[in-house]
Amino acid sequence: MKLYNSLTRKKEEFVPIEEGKIRMYVCGPTVYNYFHIGNARPFLIFDTFRRYMEYRGYDVNYVQNFTDVDDKIIRRAQEEGLDSLEISEKYIEEYFKDADALGIRRATHHPKVTDTMPDIIAYIEKLIEKGNAYVSGGDVYYDTSTFETYGKLSGQSLDDLEAGARIEVNEQKRHPADFALWKAKKPGEPSWPSPWGEGRPGWHIECSVMSTKFLGETIDIHAGGQDLIFPHHENEIAQSEAYSDKPFAHYWMHNGYININNEKMSKSKGNFFTVRDILAQYEAEVLRFFILSAQYRNPINFSEALIMQASNGLERLYNAKENLLYAMETGEDAPLTVTEVEILSGLRRHKERFIEALDDDLNTADGIAAIFELVRDINSNLQDSPTRAFAENAYELLMELAGVLGILGREKGGLDAEIEALIAERQDARKNKNFAKSDEIRDKLKAMGIVLEDTPQGVKWSKVK
Repeated sequence: MKLYNSLTRKKEEFVPIEEGKIRMYVCGPTVYNYFHIGNARPFLIFDTFRRYMEYRGYDVNYVQNFTDVDDKIIRRAQEEGLDSLEISEKYIEEYFKDADALGIRRATHHPKVTDTMPDIIAYIEKLIEKGNAYVSGGDVYYDTSTFETYGKLSGQSLDDLEAGARIEVNEQKRHPADFALWKAKKPGEPSWPSPWGEGRPGWHIECSVMSTKFLGETIDIHAGGQDLIFPHHENEIAQSEAYSDKPFAHYWMHNGYININNEKMSKSKGNFFTVRDILAQYEAEVLRFFILSAQYRNPINFSEALIMQASNGLERLYNAKENLLYAMETGEDAPLTVTEVEILSGLRRHKERFIEALDDDLNTADGIAAIFELVRDINSNLQDSPTRAFAENAYELLMELAGVLGILGREKGGLDAEIEALIAERQDARKNKNFAKSDEIRDKLKAMGIVLEDTPQGVKWSKVK
């Protein structure tokens, strides 16, 4: 498998530190609100990466943190008149509701900053001892001048970064690019005791410590959104490699942005959407399918037209699934024919193309194209009275690939009991040659958005928009 490594800016063959195992850290949410569609992309993408690597036989130790100490959480708590930890616990619970709906599996570990405080303090102490950090007025800062390769991830030198003004000007810092490891307590803020006085950790140190605690000093993959390259991931590298004198992560994976109707998502533009907002209008699986329909490093545009296109595409796959289930129920209970054996061999070539696509830097767009090609060939061969064994083999292949992407998990196409009963009633009417009744039910189903097709293999149905 080849991965695009943001650190080297090229695709590289993936070689794990330990054969058959992957240690992976993905930056999780800051829990002060429902997560938005931009957050959803890395959560979904790297969930899919994990699924795929497990599919290929790897044991993946997958860590995704919760930042539950942050300025945004403190402000939200003050607005709502709650304790900041009450706010973070509330939105951790809400995160899991939306993540579960999107098919995002639980990480191996979901550490929280508040549970890691002793480790964070010990980590900072070591950086001070090694001369990479200094105390200033109750704060602790990382001295970027002590790390010779600072800027290697973002591709900017320390001089460029200092001139670029993307840094906080603070008289307590020795250098403009230095960043806080520990912040002295301010009125109304949560705090913890430390050797430097009451305070709380800075954002960057939290992820370094949680990664080290659960995965070790050097990990295989660190991942997150493109917006985290600088300063967050740049600072993680500096403090982690100064701490251990070892490489922090061998591969850095970053997903591209999501735009809304070809514009950058922004609250000021009124085009800011949480996943909870979107799930009020669209099925969660449609959003998952939409996000996976583009290669993860490319920007992706969210619009009503494109989400409906994704919905229609997903429905085509569900129709294929349901047609196979029907063929499994009604097909002849006989061994595979010679022709069917040959057809199944051809179908398995689509699996090879699917694997080739995902081996090429997790190209889910081409992987989905391989699934559609598989469905096309399955559909064309269901016209020839397949055996039950053929339908079962084709179904297993379709669901194997869909499972890697976390799609097609909905049972029986989501038809409610009334529609299922009408289809069965129409089948009885046709058997009894009551064609007037049969046509009446067909028209009723069409009005409900269900179109029927009578084939030599039995009735097939599809949803219309």
